[in-house]
Amino acid sequence: MTKYKSQGFINTFRNARKGMRLSIKSEQNIRVHILCGALALALGFALHFSCVKFCILLLTIVMVISSEMMNSAIEFALDSIYHNRYSKMVGMAKDIAAGAVMIVTVVALMVGVLLFVPPIYKIMLG
Repeated sequence: MTKYKSQGFINTFRNARKGMRLSIKSEQNIRVHILCGALALALGFALHFSCVKFCILLLTIVMVISSEMMNSAIEFALDSIYHNRYSKMVGMAKDIAAGAVMIVTVVALMVGVLLFVPPIYKIMLG
C-alpha cells in the first residue's frame, strides 16, 4: 500500500510523455541520439532491411535513448538531493551512469556496422 494517491492509467501516460519532452528539451545528447536513430532508420528503409533487421535496429536505438534518459534522471535526482554541491560519491555515480551509456552506445555502433556494412559494400561492388 502506498501513501500516494493512484494517478490513474491516463495520467501515467501523460507523465511519461512529459518526461520524454523534458529529456528532449534539456539534454543535447538525447537529441543527437534521436537524430542518429532517425537517420539509421531511414537508411535501413533505403536498404530494404528485413523485418528482423528493423527490429534489431529499433531495439538498439531504443536501448541507447533509454540509457541516456536513465543517465539524465540519475544526474537530475542526485543534483536535486545534493543541491548541486560537489560530492565525490555523486561524481562517481554520475560517471558510472555515463559509462553505462557509453557501453550501450559502443555496442549500438557495432550492431550498426554489422547491419549496414554488408549491404552498403554489396551496393558499392555493383
